[in-house]
Amino acid sequence: MTRTVVQRLLLLPFLLLVYSFAIFAIIHAPPGDFLTEYVAQLSATGTSITADQVQALRHEYGLDQPFIVQYLCWLNDLLHGNLGLSLEYQRPNAELIGNTLGLTIALAGMAFVLTWLIAIPAGIYSATHQRSLLDHVITIFNYIGVATPGFMLALVLMWVAFAYFGISITGLFSQKYVDAPWTMGRVLDLLEHIWLPALVLGISGTARLTRIMRANLLDELNKPYVITARAKGMREWRLVLRYPVRLALNPLVSTIGWYLPQLFSGSLILATVMNLPNIGPLLLRALTVQDMYLAGAILLIYSFLTILGTLLSDILLAMVDPRIRMGR
Repeated sequence: MTRTVVQRLLLLPFLLLVYSFAIFAIIHAPPGDFLTEYVAQLSATGTSITADQVQALRHEYGLDQPFIVQYLCWLNDLLHGNLGLSLEYQRPNAELIGNTLGLTIALAGMAFVLTWLIAIPAGIYSATHQRSLLDHVITIFNYIGVATPGFMLALVLMWVAFAYFGISITGLFSQKYVDAPWTMGRVLDLLEHIWLPALVLGISGTARLTRIMRANLLDELNKPYVITARAKGMREWRLVLRYPVRLALNPLVSTIGWYLPQLFSGSLILATVMNLPNIGPLLLRALTVQDMYLAGAILLIYSFLTILGTLLSDILLAMVDPRIRMGR
């Protein structure tokens, strides 16, 4: 197992190299560039800029270079630990991302914890009480959770909270803590506000994982080893938790590889709707104005999370199920 983990870690730089080229190519695919959007915004406000000034800016930002030259310059910065300079904000991308990454991780982590804390018990109960009233209720909520977009659920909750209770549930902080330094009071205020966006973000994943857990556990409960254990007088809940649940967790553990980055990227629209100060609105703004270095840095972080999540899920699978032997 250790050998396999080392091999996967050694493969990480090559994978990030491939992803970086693909990301840079996709960002360059739309027509125009950052200066095209910049000139359009100036024209919309009634401000004019000469062609010579535009050309000077294009040369200063390196946008007059061929695609491969721009990519190699960006790659050189990455190899030196530099995420580049934002074309719009004229600030280091590492600083811009760092200002929002902490809240993004906190929101994604809370959504991940809530998803597993709800999905696993609900899936176990639904499987062990098949066709009961609560099983039907859980199934209905699962269908609604899968079918309802997160941003739509957020809009409904925001309307209900304001129309019937007169409160606003947007943002992660109260007004007095928005720009305040980090103190215990600000942390408590964050915990008071973060659970609802995390629940909305994780509702779709919770519904899917609950269905997966229910289906896998139902399959395990009908196998001969379970029938034999019952015949020997083993207590039902001890039997279920010790053997079938342990095996039914395998597909859930394997989903960490795609679920971890999805929590980060999936919060883009939700963060815009609920005015959350995380990395989502920053990425959306970068893509809108074609700030290629900022957007590329954020998307590269998502790619790294995908690789890391896949490796983590493989390691956890080997720990959960002794039948799995990595590298054999």
